[in-house]
Amino acid sequence: MNDVTDLLIIFTRNPELGKCKTRLASKIGNQPALDIYRFLLDHTVNITEQLNVKKQVYYSEEIWLKDIWNEQRYEKKLQVGTHLGERMKNAFTNGFVNGYERIIIIGSDMYDLSSEDIKNAFNILKKYNFVIGPAEDGGYYLMGMQQLKAELFIEKDWGQATVLDDTLKDLVGENYALLETRNDVDHYEDIEDVDAFQPFIKHIK
Repeated sequence: MNDVTDLLIIFTRNPELGKCKTRLASKIGNQPALDIYRFLLDHTVNITEQLNVKKQVYYSEEIWLKDIWNEQRYEKKLQVGTHLGERMKNAFTNGFVNGYERIIIIGSDMYDLSSEDIKNAFNILKKYNFVIGPAEDGGYYLMGMQQLKAELFIEKDWGQATVLDDTLKDLVGENYALLETRNDVDHYEDIEDVDAFQPFIKHIK
């Protein structure tokens, strides 16, 4: 068993030109999209590195050493699975097998997310079996659970606006809580009026 029973899983894409934030890149270009993603990665490090929980970073393509994720604070792993749901399920399964009692997963592109939001979600998991952070686009930016529920990760159209509704249908009858709805960053419209992103998109204003 672990001394720390809370685990934060962070799913990230390797920040490579033309391979991340592709929907955003279609509007602003590959290099600005990569710059924005690196900015979001830095933000995710800033809000998670001091949290008093175990932290695991799951890379999409390959594990990078000596990058922004300090190996002293983040255990590095590789996503395994053919689609997002399978990859998340495998990460949760690994966490529970290794003795963690409360596990939360987030992405690495949530500028609206704070350390306090994550702490609050872990506190909620002490009272509820599941916690979900709804995203404005119909998906979710955070999921936490005390026990694995595999149905949450199958038969979902990942990346579509139906993911949250389909997930909540799987939670009918379960003890769960919803966080505040937040905006994630996938499209130009998500950032066009946000001050922090103006330096990255001034070329198309």
